[in-house]
Amino acid sequence: MVKIRLQRHGRKKAPYYHIVVADSRKKRDGRIIEDLGRYNPVTESTRVSIDTDRAMHWLKNGAQPTDTVERILRKEGVFYRLHLERWKKSPEEIEETITAWKQNRDASTEKVLTSIEQKKAALKAEEEAFKAEQAKAAAEAAKKAEEEKAAKAKAAAEAKAAAEKEEAEAKETKAEESAEAEGKDAKAETDTKAEVVEEVKADENDATAEAVEETTAEKPAEAETEDSEKKKD
Repeated sequence: MVKIRLQRHGRKKAPYYHIVVADSRKKRDGRIIEDLGRYNPVTESTRVSIDTDRAMHWLKNGAQPTDTVERILRKEGVFYRLHLERWKKSPEEIEETITAWKQNRDASTEKVLTSIEQKKAALKAEEEAFKAEQAKAAAEAAKKAEEEKAAKAKAAAEAKAAAEKEEAEAKETKAEESAEAEGKDAKAETDTKAEVVEEVKADENDATAEAVEETTAEKPAEAETEDSEKKKD
């Protein structure tokens, strides 16, 4: 049986394939009947190049595609061309219909990621998640540092205010004590002055009293003297 199948080429983990027509009894990498095109599934965008006319020729002559090759041929519109030919469409109509179909297919089909693209996307997602985690941790650390800084500043301000209040109270107490001491000194001085004045007054009073007594004592003596003299006369 003649089959249309893939023939592997390339290196390990980076293969590409030839789309070939070969006898099913031959080995995969053995002798082929015809090379129809290329298929590369590991590039960023899967690439297919195929000789559509020769592929249709072998399909019309009974060649059986493998499941993978059948999917590739359907995706490239080879089977659609066969149907359009069976419907007796002209070559111009077939080309126009196939072109519109491919445009619609490309617009509606989502891009299928290759294994390499999937790995790149996974690595990128992990990297972005790691960066986001780092940014979150840095933001939390910065927030914590700001909170600690604000708490320290608040504590320092409170301590300063308490120290200033304590200093003001100490100054006020000292001023009160100083004023009280000055008041006591002034009172003591006043009391001392008053005592001195009283002593002076007392001394003056005593002196005055003595002077009066002396005067009073002298006057009778003089009177007696005058009376004796009068009697002699």
